[in-house]
Amino acid sequence: MSSAPSILLLIPAYNEEHRIEPVLREYAAHFRAHHTGRFQLVVVLNGCRDNTLGVVNRVAAEFPEISALNFPAPIGKGGALIEGLRLAPNADLIGYVDADGATPPSAFCELARRCADGEADCMIGSRWLPGSVLLQSQTRLRRFVSRCFHLVVETLFWLGIKDTQCPAKVMRRAAAEKIHGALRIADLAFDVNLLVALKRAGFSVREVPVEWADKLGSKVTANLWRCALVMFLSVVRLRLVYSPFYRLLAPLRPLETWVYLTLLRAPPPRPGAESKRS
Repeated sequence: MSSAPSILLLIPAYNEEHRIEPVLREYAAHFRAHHTGRFQLVVVLNGCRDNTLGVVNRVAAEFPEISALNFPAPIGKGGALIEGLRLAPNADLIGYVDADGATPPSAFCELARRCADGEADCMIGSRWLPGSVLLQSQTRLRRFVSRCFHLVVETLFWLGIKDTQCPAKVMRRAAAEKIHGALRIADLAFDVNLLVALKRAGFSVREVPVEWADKLGSKVTANLWRCALVMFLSVVRLRLVYSPFYRLLAPLRPLETWVYLTLLRAPPPRPGAESKRS
């Protein structure tokens, strides 16, 4: 029997019928060739209105290691990952990447190897460390907004991480299971929620250079300012969750949900297990 760790890779997807097929085939082929342990790739569909599910099922017929977890109603990228992480008991290592193929399989495989070797409980790729390979960089405006968001996150949480948002992360099963109840941010600020929960639970996080390419058709770039506002509000809310004042804000939760759904057109934060307060 192989001593290689079993790996569960999650790919959140929203209307990705035109981009996801080659990504799925590339990942499945790469892990068949380079990983001797069990490999599962689960696409978590988040309110898709196109034929993403049909594309995934077509590829899964050829690669049985691929499957779909379909949520017809929009639950957000973060919500999709929270649901996908419920499958953590099925693997030794759990990770995720974006559906656009910005992170190549070789880069994700390297993160998984280093996590399995015990370098950290969670290995995350970074586009902002020396040694990173950016095959196609983001626009100047998006880089500027990214650095502003980083400044806000660092001011609120002191994570010491240069790139919280890189869509390439791998963690051990014990870490994923321990923090799942603390995951509640359903939008793109989910990554911050994940990293804060890991650090507060005492798990080690290591950031390493990664190979990455910005892909055309990014939904973040197309809705940059709205996404930035949603993420800003979510990280501020996350900081309140870990404050003594959070319980006092309970009467405002219906208003918060209305703001996210109606004004921001974004998935509202999800209820989570009560976290230990600061």
